[in-house]
Amino acid sequence: MTVDRAVLALAGTMVLISLALSVLVAPAWLYLTAFVGANMLQAAFTGFCPAAIIFRKLGVPPGVAFR
Repeated sequence: MTVDRAVLALAGTMVLISLALSVLVAPAWLYLTAFVGANMLQAAFTGFCPAAIIFRKLGVPPGVAFR
């Protein structure tokens, strides 16, 4: 697994968890969904992604997007 795929997997997991929590616990959990989406959008334009930095430090090999 590369950093690119790990970031996508983490983002998708966070979106699904926050959606489930918004249905089961409180609608305020949708703010987490919005945060994840905003982070993905800014990463697309700037190339800066905190999750990618963390995965790289954990030794996950880089992919094409986050070199």
